[in-house]
Amino acid sequence: MLEMLHPRKLIFWYLIALCVLILDQLAKRVITNSFNYGDVQNITSYFNVVRVHNHGAAFSFLSDAGGWQRWALSAVAGIVSCGIIIWIALLPDNKRIERLAMALILGGALGNLSDRVLLGYVVDFLDFHWSGLHFPAFNIADSCITLGAILLILDSLFFDAMQVDQIKEQ
Repeated sequence: MLEMLHPRKLIFWYLIALCVLILDQLAKRVITNSFNYGDVQNITSYFNVVRVHNHGAAFSFLSDAGGWQRWALSAVAGIVSCGIIIWIALLPDNKRIERLAMALILGGALGNLSDRVLLGYVVDFLDFHWSGLHFPAFNIADSCITLGAILLILDSLFFDAMQVDQIKEQ
């Protein structure tokens, strides 16, 4: 039978997601209040702060799809976010790295979801480049989603393997 983590313990993980959401939205508010669409501020020889709008998904996938993608991507993000909320609650108490990863992904997903629903696009502003080649601009929500995914991979490669080794030793 599935056993949920005690609600008091869950609050910590959901607060992490909320902090990511708030930090992402505050940063985007600063950008939208300080930059016009398309403005660029050079920070270093490899990093700019910009204001761009992503009407699609990652790497502007579907950005020219005609508008339907706003609601389709919002629906997917909403469904996935609900799934992650449940996933966090159902994880065993010892799965802290996985729970942290999922909280980061949840906060990032909600940050981009709120942009998409309220604005019709996601505000991106971090622009890394080298030798004239620009990585697609991204934001704090994207960074947290990526960090969460990396943590999930590391957790499954190293920490799950250590748990299997410990079980074999017993």
